[in-house]
Amino acid sequence: MPNYFESGDYPAFFPGPGWRKGRSPRDGYARAWGLEYGGLRDAVRADPIYVAALSLAAGRTIQASDCRMNLFLLLKYFLPQLVPQSGPGSIVEFGSYRGGSAIFLAAVCARLNLDARVFGLDTFTGMPPTDKSIDAHFAGNFSDVDLAELRSHVAACGLAQRLEFIQGVFPDTAPRVLESVPPVLVAHIDCDAYAAVAYAWEIVKPRMAPGGYVVFDDAQSAGCLGATEAVEEFLIRRDGLHCEQIWPHFVFRVWPATAHL
Repeated sequence: MPNYFESGDYPAFFPGPGWRKGRSPRDGYARAWGLEYGGLRDAVRADPIYVAALSLAAGRTIQASDCRMNLFLLLKYFLPQLVPQSGPGSIVEFGSYRGGSAIFLAAVCARLNLDARVFGLDTFTGMPPTDKSIDAHFAGNFSDVDLAELRSHVAACGLAQRLEFIQGVFPDTAPRVLESVPPVLVAHIDCDAYAAVAYAWEIVKPRMAPGGYVVFDDAQSAGCLGATEAVEEFLIRRDGLHCEQIWPHFVFRVWPATAHL
């Protein structure tokens, strides 16, 4: 199948354009169905922007390729629709590990000339304590990071003006960062554990640009049931949000309380 993001030729069974419960069903189907069934993977793999950005992140990410491709689709085809409305924006990643995903996002933004900066938040010394009644990860997991080397690599890639890594636990860093940066166009929440995912959502929610995307990398993972529980408990049950995608990861849209969609 051709890349219908380029051609506009959507499959006939896709819903038409429009909003349903705060989400665009057609957009969600286009990305998720296109990647899983429609041949869109090949189009993304052949995209020179994707290829160049991925080369800078090589060896620094354990992110599933379908999740990375979906983020690429969001940045290339959907963020340009948000920026004219919100002005300059931010991409905030909660849980950056070795930095590969954040580097990829910053490189794509640079090549697309998007007016957005990326902020990667992590301890860079391993996970803080987790809740062993629900989380499969332990304190200290993902500690094999050399932050000085990572920052040097970012500078060598020419991304120092596009990407900043912020070290510390989220309650110590996220409030300061979010108070000082433009509205968040994409929040990439990739921190595995219940408490971290719940905190990331609570702190970023009021800083989201209207219609901004919140992407949960882990809530579909077999080893991250704590992340799933946080999404179920806070976004779905308490806040009443409906996801735009459940595959390859959860994607939600965030709107002001006054929006009627």
